Amino acid sequence: MGHSQADKAATRARVLRITSRKIRAEGVTRPGIAELMKEAGLTHGGFYKHFASRDDLIAQAAAVALAEGSAKMERAARGNEQSARAGLVDAYLAKRHRDRPATGCALVTLGAAAGRGDEQVKQAYEKQVRAYLELIEGLDGDSEDARAEAMLTLSALVGAVLMSRAVADEDFSDELLTTVARRLKEPAPATVTAG
Repeated sequence: MGHSQADKAATRARVLRITSRKIRAEGVTRPGIAELMKEAGLTHGGFYKHFASRDDLIAQAAAVALAEGSAKMERAARGNEQSARAGLVDAYLAKRHRDRPATGCALVTLGAAAGRGDEQVKQAYEKQVRAYLELIEGLDGDSEDARAEAMLTLSALVGAVLMSRAVADEDFSDELLTTVARRLKEPAPATVTAG
């Protein structure tokens, strides 16, 4: 008995969700097809009904992982009524985010892989970088330097989480998060113009 298109789409979405979680937690080289399909409750042979290759699955899962971050960042920004920027910074640089890479921002976990990846992964990564920059730019108002500040902010957010996960000393890891968060929430210095 054949499966309906809706069942096939639901199965495909489940495999993509599982894979997106795995690649955020373990990177793009680690999960094998057999392992992913087993976790999805499917056979290895069923894989090719949904994806052309492992690379196809990884590229699509990376796009899913990256896209999930936009909604989270928007919610975080809205979570602080006094300062959307502070809400976003606090949520992104939280210990909880650091400690849960499988559900965290894929910009952190997929950066190096995207740099070495195929064009599809690079495009998905770039799309998310641009979306985050636009969101952060909107938090900074109409400043002339809003785009540059957004680039610095996003770079600091991603870098701080990446480094906080990579160091062995937990106190140092915490310090990275709290120090960068505090500095990102400080008001931007006034621009002095020559007269």
